[in-house]
Amino acid sequence: MKPYFSRSRHILLTLFVVFFFTTLVLLLAGAPPFSAYYYILKGSLGSWNKFAHVTKAWIPLTLCGCGLIFTFRIGLWNIGVEGQIMMGAVFTTALLRFGIESSAITFFLGASMLAGIAGGALWALIAGFLKTRGGVNEIFAGLGLNFVAQGTILWLIFGPWRRPGVASMSGTEAFPVKLWLPHLASIRLSPLALSIVIVSLILTGWLLRYTRIGLNLKAIGNNPKAAFIFGLKPDHYMIIAMIFTGGFAGLAGSLQVSGVYHRLLPAISSNYGYLALLVVMLSGYKIQLVPLVAFFFACLNVGSIQLPMVLQVDSALSGVIQGALVLATIGVHAWRKRIALGAVPSTVGGQNIGER
Repeated sequence: MKPYFSRSRHILLTLFVVFFFTTLVLLLAGAPPFSAYYYILKGSLGSWNKFAHVTKAWIPLTLCGCGLIFTFRIGLWNIGVEGQIMMGAVFTTALLRFGIESSAITFFLGASMLAGIAGGALWALIAGFLKTRGGVNEIFAGLGLNFVAQGTILWLIFGPWRRPGVASMSGTEAFPVKLWLPHLASIRLSPLALSIVIVSLILTGWLLRYTRIGLNLKAIGNNPKAAFIFGLKPDHYMIIAMIFTGGFAGLAGSLQVSGVYHRLLPAISSNYGYLALLVVMLSGYKIQLVPLVAFFFACLNVGSIQLPMVLQVDSALSGVIQGALVLATIGVHAWRKRIALGAVPSTVGGQNIGER
């Protein structure tokens, strides 16, 4: 009970720091803070239609969060999750293009999601091999592959997959309605996509808590050298963790194509990959908190659209809050670690080492 309370206390402290900083920024900008918070809340949860938009942003955020839990568990920073979303979208688009003239709609919709998973996993696998075989830091490998994925999308949109007679940033030609995921017409939200996220959360929690893979990832992440001595292969499990992350991210990209935009766009990822990194960090790397934190960020993204219209405050305020969350999370984590070092000291080679 004590560790859970301690974790909750630090999350509350992080949110307090963000609230204080954001309020200060609003005051300096001459905007009433509480009115801004009210309109963000109203803009995200004020109607069923707005709630549907929040849910559509929550779906890819949560899926990416599920995947990132695996790489964070083993100690990897998979910055390339953004590119993995993009490649999942590319692979899904490629398959759906074959299904335009087909009558086997169910097959192509199901296969397109598998293609998205494969695309994201393949892109993550490349980063994993660069890390384990080439010694390239996963951060640099991921960032590089993100640029390649973005370039690939732009080439496809302006090249082989351009719209008939025109090529623009509006993306490829929209797929026929028969290739859209089944959705509620009134709010254009897919219950199937929502079900996939719920299953993904349950599957992730089960894999990490009750399977050998989850336990070995945790063991290697806590102490790679000791895990190697006990017969575990860190490089092998790093590849596995990257594949899981890429698969979930690719699925998120697939749902963006077939369930939200119904075409391939240059900004198909909507920066959800980068934002999911923050979601997982703020959730304390706990899968049970990921959907809650993801929902908070989805509300923030959707609700901030109201600010320019009613308060003449730029919608970029959501970016300010997200940046404040990054700094607050890192700061509180460093403070927590400092307390741990002082509270549980141990001497190894003349140096004090605290609990990780």
